[in-house]
This record gives sequence, C-alpha cells and structure tokens, in this order.
Amino acid sequence: MSGALKEVRNRIKSVQSTQQITKAMKMVSAAKLRRAQDAILQMRPYATKLQEMLSNIVSNSEGEVGGSLASERPVEKVLLIVITSDRGLAGAYNANIIKAAKAVIAERYSAQQAQGNVKIWNIGKKGYEAMLKANYKADATYKDIFLDLRFETVQACAQAAVKAFENKEFDVVEIVYSEFKNAATQRFVVERFLPIPKVTAAANAKKSDFIFEPNKEELIAELMPKILNTQLYKAVLDANASEHGARMTAMDKASENANELLRSLKISYNRARQAAITTELTEIVSGAAALQG
Repeated sequence: MSGALKEVRNRIKSVQSTQQITKAMKMVSAAKLRRAQDAILQMRPYATKLQEMLSNIVSNSEGEVGGSLASERPVEKVLLIVITSDRGLAGAYNANIIKAAKAVIAERYSAQQAQGNVKIWNIGKKGYEAMLKANYKADATYKDIFLDLRFETVQACAQAAVKAFENKEFDVVEIVYSEFKNAATQRFVVERFLPIPKVTAAANAKKSDFIFEPNKEELIAELMPKILNTQLYKAVLDANASEHGARMTAMDKASENANELLRSLKISYNRARQAAITTELTEIVSGAAALQG
C-alpha cells in the first residue's frame, strides 16, 4: 500500500505545482488584459468613425475618387493578413482564427488557392507555424509585431499591403482576426481592407454628405493611407486584448479543474491510507492472536 500512497502523494504535489503556474499566468494575463482593453476601447470609436467616413466618401463620390485603392477589379490574387498570438495556452483562441482563415479561403477563394494565388501575411507566430504546416503560402515578415507592438510597426505592414495592392500584386486584401468583446467572449471576423469597401444600397440611410476643404482629391489622398493604417492597428489591438482575455479565461478554467482533481486525489489518498492502516491493524491483531495461541 505504501507504493500506492506514494504515487497518489506525488500526483497531488504535481497538480498543486501546475495549479500555482496556472494561477500565476491568470494574474499576469489579467494585468495585461486591463492595459490591452483600455487601448482598444479608446482606439475603437476613432477607428470606426474614420473607416465609416472613408466608406461614405468613396460611396458618394462620382468617378474614381480614392483612386486605385477604391477600385474593384477581378479577383485573381488574394492577400490575407491573419492575426494570431505568439504564445499558446489561450484555449481555442488561435485555433479559431486559423479555422476562420482556412474557411474564408475554402468558401471565397478556392479557385485562387488552387492556382497558388492566395498569400498569407501572418502577425503572430502561432498562425505562421500553423498555416505553414498546412501548406499555405505563409509569409513571416510581420509575424513578430507583438514583440514590439507600436503604431509604427503595424503601419509598416499596412503600407506594404497598400503598395502591393497599388502594384496589382493582389486584387483583394482581407484581415482575419478576433474582435474583443470581453474577457470571455471574442468574435472571429474577416474584414475587407482593400479595395476600400463602399456603403451598400441597403445602408443608404447611413450615407453622409461632406464639405471638403481643401479639395476632395487632395484630402482623400492625404487621409486614405492614414485611415488604412488605423484600421489595421485597431485589428491588432483587438487581437491583443482578445488573446489576453482568452488566456486569462483558459487559466481560470485550468485552475478550477486542478481544484477538482486535487479533491478527487485527496479522497483517493485518504482511502488508500485508511486501507493501509486497516491492513496493519489486522496484521497486528492476527500476530497477537497467534502468540496467544
């Protein structure tokens, strides 16, 4: 019985050690989440309004205002900017983003994928590793953005995508990421980056008229790249907050599971201990009876 007791005791120590790690990771993620949540909640109204304004201007304008960045053309070459995290232990967070990226390729761009014309720029190491393993054309140029998360590092990626679209290296650019709702909830979205989406006929009520100073073309040329930079930065901040929320929730669940396992192991340990004591008592009583006999 001593061997069984030792084994259960070792398992209890192992689970307690793991629980200490999960609790520490939960606290770290909670602290990071507060900062990331503040950043995206402050950024989102500004970015959303800018994007809405840009779509309205492009939709209401006659002719080719917005130039090549607003022009629709036959989709032959596709770029997906897929935003995941650098680290795991965040539940199904990364798996869901990768699943969304694969789904959009299969549903919208299967013909282009068959011709090898779908390219993926990964922001985050986990997405890069997964897409490369699945034999997609994954590019690692921007995968380390989360190691130095600043507007300037994200802007470099956005400007490169804009330049590639203008040079007709890609006919459409989409962003796949997780939109932060709260610590336990993320919404996995595919968002059009280029060409700039127009307000649909169904959304006519939301269309606005603008007075331009200086002239429209000059203002659009100045504003458009900045708005696109902001759009991608918002997506990265959303993903950053979502990652920490998902990890905090996953570590909380892991700590709860460790508690349940510890409770079960302690019951097993007490039963084994009682059985060992009963066996020893039986042996003592039997020995005493034999001596008396």
